[in-house]
Amino acid sequence: MARLILFNKPFDVLSQFTDSSIGADRRTLSDFIDVPRVYPAGRLDRDSEGLLLLTDDGRLQARISNPRFKTPKTYLVQVEGDVTPDALARLRAGVMLKDGPTLPAEAERIEPPALWPRDPPVRFRKTVPDCWISLTIREGRNRQVRRMTAAVGHPTLRLVRWRIGDWTLDGVAPGTWRDISI
Repeated sequence: MARLILFNKPFDVLSQFTDSSIGADRRTLSDFIDVPRVYPAGRLDRDSEGLLLLTDDGRLQARISNPRFKTPKTYLVQVEGDVTPDALARLRAGVMLKDGPTLPAEAERIEPPALWPRDPPVRFRKTVPDCWISLTIREGRNRQVRRMTAAVGHPTLRLVRWRIGDWTLDGVAPGTWRDISI
């Protein structure tokens, strides 16, 4: 039976078990998860937070992370500025990035979610408003969500992956994990 772990990756943690950088003292998955033979199904950037799935099943790992399966991934994104309906429409249509157009996304403005405080906190500026959007994509290019929001004029300030497929972060505190039945 395959093992699947839902992990709430904190900010500033690498999505791998070791850090090969010489002289680096960065936190990795091994600082939080002491389970042999499980591997991340996909990646989450060091400066992003949220749901990371780990499994010991190679087929399940491929089904979750391989772009050809188009597994939806939902992000809660704090962006700079007051997001406009036009910017949301552009995200929904797909935006042009340096490596080509993105697939259409689901995008909507949301109320600020009830999340844990980030450490360190997001930079606050009195003169620059911010807001939150929910963004669901079905591909996974390098830093894609950040590049998409920047392309529509709203740079990302905080990025939390909330859902992958049917699995969510609901009830999983930052830096903790739980096994789930599949």
